[in-house]
Amino acid sequence: MFDDLPLRKNLLANFAGRVWASGISLVFIPLYIRFLGIESYGLIGIYLSLMSLFSILDMGLSTTLNRELARQSTAPGNEQEARDMVRSMEAVYWGIGFIVALATILLAPLVPRYWVNPKGVTADTVQRAVMIMGFLIAFDWPAALYTGGLMGLQRQVQLNSIRAGMGTLQAVGAVLILWLVSATISAYFLWQIIIAIVQTAMLALFLWRALPRTIRQSHFRRELLTKNWKFTAGVSGITVLATVLTQADKVIVAKMLSLEAFGYYVLAFNVAGGLSLITTPMFSALFPKFSQLYAEKKESELSTLYHKGCRFLSILTFSIALPLAFFARETLQIWIRDPVTVERTHLLLSVVVVGTALNALMILPYTIQMAFGWTRLILFQNTASLLLLVPAMFLMIGKYGAVGAAIVWVVLNTSYIAFQIPIMHRRLLSGEMSRWYISDVGIPLLIILAVVLPSRWLLPADISLTATAFWIVTTAAASFLAPLCVFAFFWKNGQTP
Repeated sequence: MFDDLPLRKNLLANFAGRVWASGISLVFIPLYIRFLGIESYGLIGIYLSLMSLFSILDMGLSTTLNRELARQSTAPGNEQEARDMVRSMEAVYWGIGFIVALATILLAPLVPRYWVNPKGVTADTVQRAVMIMGFLIAFDWPAALYTGGLMGLQRQVQLNSIRAGMGTLQAVGAVLILWLVSATISAYFLWQIIIAIVQTAMLALFLWRALPRTIRQSHFRRELLTKNWKFTAGVSGITVLATVLTQADKVIVAKMLSLEAFGYYVLAFNVAGGLSLITTPMFSALFPKFSQLYAEKKESELSTLYHKGCRFLSILTFSIALPLAFFARETLQIWIRDPVTVERTHLLLSVVVVGTALNALMILPYTIQMAFGWTRLILFQNTASLLLLVPAMFLMIGKYGAVGAAIVWVVLNTSYIAFQIPIMHRRLLSGEMSRWYISDVGIPLLIILAVVLPSRWLLPADISLTATAFWIVTTAAASFLAPLCVFAFFWKNGQTP
């Protein structure tokens, strides 16, 4: 589907790296819960929420660096500016990281008092864990900037090699620490600090080596930070609103419900978050390519690549999300093997994965807007969504608990597909809206539903977990292959469905 060799290599590297790093993390989640308990596992969710909330202070710098290094790589004579830009953003990024870390450490006593509601763990344990999170943030934070730079330079094979290796050490090492040294949340986070230091150092080293060499040393230049201020400000605004939109539910659930209930909610989102194995590699590979094609004014080639990407993304997303949504209970039984956790999580997982799949479909429309430097639409829609989201969350959580928050997540992402796509295609790639709805999304969805629904209905009631696992995997494989066969039939006959 993608004829460009470097792009194909980047896609494969991104998929392989993401699948390995995230997949191995998911595999070890049952062990984390077994060693730590569901409440301490919820504290890992607190850390992820804090990192997401603090990402608003990125101010669009990592995305801007990605875009600018991709654009500058198409023309010679920008070597010194590229190195100076990295140096300038690096100085700002490290400074922000240490400020965020210090704030986290100082505010740690307030977390068990005013935010989370622990029962099985003490307030001192929560406070100590949050303080350690502060040190972790200091070293984990700058990795996003170096990642953005490597993606912009399309050094994604190197990037994913680092991610895969460090992800393995992170997951396997954490389990060994919990098993052999100390089964505490503090020990878990101390190990994460060691991994963060090594990973950030490696990313920085690879980025600087990938930049073109110059006679002069790189130095801080304020004008390079202000040069792209409109795009950076737009991305920063999008990041702020998107972060609040995606983390408000977790903040409110942690406040309104027990830490145990929050742990189940985090578990459902972590499983559904496996769809990032698809979206993140697609964005990482296609954003620099979209930016290059836009800079070179190759709109026809850009349009073709956009639709190929959207169709491929839909097939991958639906072939994983729909089997997971319809077989949520069985999947958790196979994976977690704890009846209480399965019973309290399976419905949450079914709802959350639907909302996450809808969100995944929007990643390439978002990518094309970023490549064109048009941030206004996303800013407007995120602002409107936020005004409705928070009151809806309080209402639905109060009435239906964590499932209510998951329902709001589905409605939010449905609104993106219903409203953002038509508006976007009036300005960008004009006239191609129906192609996105019908060919890129609609046909793959209908074909995969035609596979998954009969499979759900025909699943025997009394079969072993091994046979159930084989049934689900076979359903997912058939879901992936069926639309490919349909599209291949049309392409063979010179038609585009």
